Amino acid sequence: MTSRVRGLLVLALPLLLSGCSSAGYYSQLATGQWNLLQAREPVSKVIVDPRRPTVLREQLAKAQAARSFASEHLHLPDNQSYRLYADLKRQYVVWNVFATPAYSLDPVTHCFPIAGCVAYRGYYSQGAARGEAALQHQQGMDVFVSGVEAYSTLGWFDDPILNGMLNWGDERLATLIFHELAHQQFYVKDDTEFNESFASFVEQEGTRQWRVEQGLPPSDGSHVQQREQFITLVLDTRQRLKTLYAQPLPAAEMQQRKTAAFERMRRDYRQLRDEQWAGNPRYDAWVNGPLNNAKLLPFGLYDQWVPAFSALFKHVGGDWPSFYAEVEQLGKLPPEQRKAALYKWAER
Repeated sequence: MTSRVRGLLVLALPLLLSGCSSAGYYSQLATGQWNLLQAREPVSKVIVDPRRPTVLREQLAKAQAARSFASEHLHLPDNQSYRLYADLKRQYVVWNVFATPAYSLDPVTHCFPIAGCVAYRGYYSQGAARGEAALQHQQGMDVFVSGVEAYSTLGWFDDPILNGMLNWGDERLATLIFHELAHQQFYVKDDTEFNESFASFVEQEGTRQWRVEQGLPPSDGSHVQQREQFITLVLDTRQRLKTLYAQPLPAAEMQQRKTAAFERMRRDYRQLRDEQWAGNPRYDAWVNGPLNNAKLLPFGLYDQWVPAFSALFKHVGGDWPSFYAEVEQLGKLPPEQRKAALYKWAER
């Protein structure tokens, strides 16, 4: 395939994935994805190259063991994804811009014919993301910009291990691989909660089995427990804000109560941290930074249906192919029926 044809395919991807948008946005998507593809190289070559840093080679070798485990034991797609490596010379591959009205938790959504509607807009340049955030802020929106270490192209391309994925340790890299391959395994258009909860379950159960395979003891659970407690804290705040925004209050009073709700979350977090986490500051930076509606949006998307998928996995006796077949049947249901079925599984 010629370089020109490859370039046209990459240019076509944003057109396939995106709805109405500006030519500038399409251009940065195409350029960013093309640069990522051009930066890829086989992990196998990096591992045996003595000119490359020893730490990098060791990390990638461990990642390949996890990648093989994903296909051989978790029955995730067996392709070239995560058997390639790309150093983008930056920590994040994209920056997502989330936005909501000042007194609403409904996100500004962006819809794509294949990927469906999502609650953010992605940029390959931090500067471009900040520019979009500034424009949204000028329109009175609450805005949050979040860097992302990895994403899935849902099988359109062979996704590489990115340099930013290597910063969180060997096990976290394995979990990222499991999570992103799960998106390739199955994806439902216009249902972020379903997709992310499914991938999160595969990540969590896959990591548990991966630890057994490595002869490691079970995780003590403190990390997961703290994460779940923090998510609950954020979701409780979101619910209080939702109730607040439904009231017919003057703007000044609404803003005052909104500020008070975020201050309450900060106080509750510090109490939780000091009394139950022995002062562990893992979420201090997030809590002490600016807080607004948009910053709360990502929470809950990744976890809502994890208990349902866990119950379904147990129902099929922990057999991955049977589990994926059941998940596919759920995905074929109309949205309301799918949600009702997930509620029933979660109750188990």
